[in-house]
Amino acid sequence: MTLPLFSSLQGILRFPNNIMKNNTEVAEFILLGLTNDPKLQILLFIMFTLIYLITLFGNMGMIVLILLDSHLHTPMYFFLSNLSLVDFGYSTAVTPKVMAGLLKGDKVISYNACAAQMFFFGALATVENFLLASMAYDRYTAVCKPLHYTTTMTTRVCACLAIGSYIYGFLNASIHIRNTFSLSFCKSNLIHHFFCDVPAVMALSCSDRHVSELILIVVASFNIFFAVFVILISYLLIFITILKMHSTQGYQKALSTCTSHLTTVSIFYGTAIFMYSQPTSSHSMDSDKIASMFYTMVIPMLNPLVYSLRNKEVKTAFKKVGEKAKLSLGFLLNKTH
Repeated sequence: MTLPLFSSLQGILRFPNNIMKNNTEVAEFILLGLTNDPKLQILLFIMFTLIYLITLFGNMGMIVLILLDSHLHTPMYFFLSNLSLVDFGYSTAVTPKVMAGLLKGDKVISYNACAAQMFFFGALATVENFLLASMAYDRYTAVCKPLHYTTTMTTRVCACLAIGSYIYGFLNASIHIRNTFSLSFCKSNLIHHFFCDVPAVMALSCSDRHVSELILIVVASFNIFFAVFVILISYLLIFITILKMHSTQGYQKALSTCTSHLTTVSIFYGTAIFMYSQPTSSHSMDSDKIASMFYTMVIPMLNPLVYSLRNKEVKTAFKKVGEKAKLSLGFLLNKTH
């Protein structure tokens, strides 16, 4: 007996292959990447390797730190652990393939692998979008309604917000996959990008793509502006509450709890709006590549750094874990001697 969820996942995974048989002669794509200069490729490979390692250890380290320290078992850090997981996920969907292309010159990506990369990147980027909105609501509740915080941000509410973000993210990605790969691809298979981004793949279609582009713009705009609206309203109310505070200590505490999130939001949406606010016809592929590189590699690396460097609770937890690790190591060394 097949579970309904498993059947749905099988359908999603089979979808690109079915479309390929019916609507395209292209069996694989070639990613043109960032540069053809061998020396620059080596330099970029080293740089991306360092970025990816920082992303890996930074985000996984943040998750482990939150799990180990009971003081971080709060709604804010629950969302932060999910943010770290998502950052690692959508960076992993793109970066290893880019690194392989730079190191081995392997720029070929199969039709199904391209669809999978597009799906997971799109899904997890959308999840991050709504997690940031959920975190803004959490900060609003903490600052504006501190007495009701524990009864408002319950475990159930936090779980619903997180699960809802994941469900919507994967549904959203399914729409983009169906929308993109229902087009015919019978001309060039050269993708002017370093990964299978929706606009870059759509540009290769030999069929009328105006409706598909419109759907992309409408859905992406809704995702971004809905989340931005929630964040702006939350911070407007936070700002009003802070202005009414008479205690300097309360003012500083309220401000410090929001600074890291505001920094992350500014970087994430600044890049996203730059990428998707331009009409497809006027897109410069080079500027799009630079924005995408920042979006797919730099932001996932920066988020754990922003939250660890600007957050006293994370710093304290890190020191505690470090001290415990030193004691454990010292105990083991003494035991061996």
